[in-house]
Amino acid sequence: MDLSSELADPNVAAQGLGTAPPDEAALIDALQSGRAEAFEELVRSNSARMLVVTRRILRSEEDAQDAVQDAFLQAFRSIGGFERGARISTWLHRIAVNAALMRLRSRKSRPEDPIDPLLPDFLPDGHRVDPGPAWDLDPVDEIDRRRRLALVREEIDRLPDSYRTVLILRDIEGLSTAETAAALEVGADAVKMRLHRARQALRSLLDPHLRASAA
Repeated sequence: MDLSSELADPNVAAQGLGTAPPDEAALIDALQSGRAEAFEELVRSNSARMLVVTRRILRSEEDAQDAVQDAFLQAFRSIGGFERGARISTWLHRIAVNAALMRLRSRKSRPEDPIDPLLPDFLPDGHRVDPGPAWDLDPVDEIDRRRRLALVREEIDRLPDSYRTVLILRDIEGLSTAETAAALEVGADAVKMRLHRARQALRSLLDPHLRASAA
């Protein structure tokens, strides 16, 4: 299942690097000049997209809103050093991700449940013990598509946080391995390992639902 194409709203996902359009260049000028109406426009134009990102990571509306506020405060303090040529939406997206991750770290108070019970069993030759039938991923209609997306989001939320966040950052938010490693303050190899195990665990969680729909 291609999570990035199914779950990442193209209107919400981070924008690629490139030359800022003229209206954005004017907005950056106004922001760096400290004009209040420019900051109001920045919040009005970007808060909804940033809230989607922080909700995915934090799974709490209150925490997500607080993280967006944290992100805008950080953006306002840092706007003077904003590098021309990047898209401001990309910059804000990364700040929102970091703000959400900081809140996630601060609220951890108990050990995570192990992911091993969610992983599939493998034979000595590397094949799955029970590969099962192929999934039918073609939705019947828009209602079926929305139901399946809701199911995927629900099962992602069952993953332990250290694996869930890697999956969200890499497969949904579209960060690179290096960007994910920097955001999570871990090595690139740890990101790759966690992502592989998170994908396997998610497939195991989805299998009973999607196998039944394919039967």
